[in-house]
Amino acid sequence: MKFPLSYDATITRGDFVRLLPQATGCEEIQELDDRFCGRGWSVRLTPISPLVIGMVRLERHRVEIEFDELSPEGQESFMRRFTLHYQRGGG
Repeated sequence: MKFPLSYDATITRGDFVRLLPQATGCEEIQELDDRFCGRGWSVRLTPISPLVIGMVRLERHRVEIEFDELSPEGQESFMRRFTLHYQRGGG
């Protein structure tokens, strides 16, 4: 299955960071500038313009995932877990 390695997410930075250990299965995550790093992967979180619906403003971020020294199977396993934890209702 092909997963996008870059996408826009309607989520607060706080919520993203709170879910990251569960989503990656990694308790020891390093934060370097706007990048979160674990063994064999890194995630860049960049603020983008909010989603505005009437008077409601929802925080959004660009999420970019990079892999280093992870096998294709390891990458697919990581992405399955990652997308499951950040998945929202809807379709």
